[in-house]
Amino acid sequence: MKKINEIIKKKYDDLDERILQFGEGNFLRAFADWMIDLTNENNNSMGRVVIVQPIENGLVDLINSQNGLYTLSIKGNDKGKAKIKNRIIHSVSRAINPYENFEEYIKFAESEKLEIVISNTTEAGISYKKEEYKENEIQNTFPAKVTQLLYKRYLKFDGDKNKGLLFLPVELIDNNGYMLKKYVLQYSKEWELPEEFIKWVNECNEFASTLVDRIVTGRPKPEEREEFYKENNYIDELLVTSELFNLWVIEADESWKEKFNVLSDEANVIWTNDVSPYKKRKVRILNGGHTSTVPAAFYHGYNIVRDFMKDDIFYKYLNKMFEEEIIPTIDLDRNELINFKNEVNFRFENPYVDHKLLDITLNSISKWNARVLPSLVDYYNENNKIPKLLTFSLAALIKFYDIEKENGSYYGINENDKKYEVKDDKDNLELFVKLKESNNYLDEVLANKTLWKYDFDKLGNFKEQVKSFYEQIENKGIRTVIEGLF
Repeated sequence: MKKINEIIKKKYDDLDERILQFGEGNFLRAFADWMIDLTNENNNSMGRVVIVQPIENGLVDLINSQNGLYTLSIKGNDKGKAKIKNRIIHSVSRAINPYENFEEYIKFAESEKLEIVISNTTEAGISYKKEEYKENEIQNTFPAKVTQLLYKRYLKFDGDKNKGLLFLPVELIDNNGYMLKKYVLQYSKEWELPEEFIKWVNECNEFASTLVDRIVTGRPKPEEREEFYKENNYIDELLVTSELFNLWVIEADESWKEKFNVLSDEANVIWTNDVSPYKKRKVRILNGGHTSTVPAAFYHGYNIVRDFMKDDIFYKYLNKMFEEEIIPTIDLDRNELINFKNEVNFRFENPYVDHKLLDITLNSISKWNARVLPSLVDYYNENNKIPKLLTFSLAALIKFYDIEKENGSYYGINENDKKYEVKDDKDNLELFVKLKESNNYLDEVLANKTLWKYDFDKLGNFKEQVKSFYEQIENKGIRTVIEGLF
């Protein structure tokens, strides 16, 4: 059987290489490069992507061996119906390993045509570590790489104000654009680069903060790949899969939109002057929906997200919580939030994603603090009453953490008498084991300032409500208690 590049003719070879992409992993190929491909198809001629490998080992050789071609298989739940869309992506021109081909990398960094830099170097990528400036080899940290790239470009064009770049980082940290720029300026000063260069960085480049949302399930299992090869009659070692839903919110001056003007309703790109409401929407609805429901669903006996979504009681619990207790705390149009909530339901029901509940429960204490607690506090402050469903979620979480230590690991027992392992910060797990020995277990758990990032005494009779739900779970079972919430 032939490889994809042996039977598929590459498109867009006449378009300029306008985009430098740090990162060749599954996410960017299933997200940004797909959007660029859609836009090129719509005759917007956004241009082609040159991928730069951000670490020494990566996929550069494989990408070049396939002439930048690969398939994105999008699988999801489209308004209640299972759907698969396969698309061959043509937007990647070539890939460079700067550790082996530094001159080729710098030549592109100094290109007249380059206008956009996209990155995904993991959450740890946008960080600072002291290092010296290198003239003829790639820097170590990602912000140092960007500083080096910009300085080379500044010198090449003698500080031309029109040769600045739009940076679109998608690393999952708050204010990713702001933080990248902060470290670039820090390196610039430590390396004693010219003040005129620092001014050029500040005034002629845009470091957008962004929010991205798409589940990329990555490379299929071997048996799934073989089935795909047979159905499509070609081998694709870069085959990647994702869900249908996607969102890219870009916080930047809209004057830069012309350079990255994605023309496709499918792509769902939003330009804004404030990304924070969209982040709040994602964290409180999508992530908060998981965290406030999964421990209860798992403890009851479910193992996969879509399985508990088929249970009318759990489905009603989740959606009532969304509509009555979470959405009212978010400063966006309610209809827009309801539409997003409906999309979340479709994503949770995705027939192609076996999202294991126990995997989602990893580090649930910190997740509950970040994703659920803010909604609960805002609801109480706005209504002067306890949100019942969010309060129940904490009782169910504490029940899930009823654990014992065994051979260095921590285990609980669910309602079906099945043993499960709880994974979290070791100090948190040790604390639950220790507090379980107390005669005032629930009181001590709820009062513990190490576990919770809020003083629950500020929430009226919240503690008593949690204790009541916890006791009901023990006496009646999770599902029966949830039924009583409606």
